[in-house]
Amino acid sequence: MTPECAGPECVTCSDAAVPVRVSRLLPDGLALVEAAPGRTEEVSVALVDAGVGDVVLVHAGEAIAVVPDES
Repeated sequence: MTPECAGPECVTCSDAAVPVRVSRLLPDGLALVEAAPGRTEEVSVALVDAGVGDVVLVHAGEAIAVVPDES
């Protein structure tokens, strides 16, 4: 049986994590992030200590790291 990819959340197709900015924290360890200009997505931030404005690396719908602010 071959796994099918239903979209960017498919963990069998890519090892890449995507940097996105947290725009709003939601209950239950979730957040809205700006995935592209004008496009938001809901992701889990349960594994990281992220706040509004932070850039996080997301893989398969899960934030796996907060990108350090270099300013």
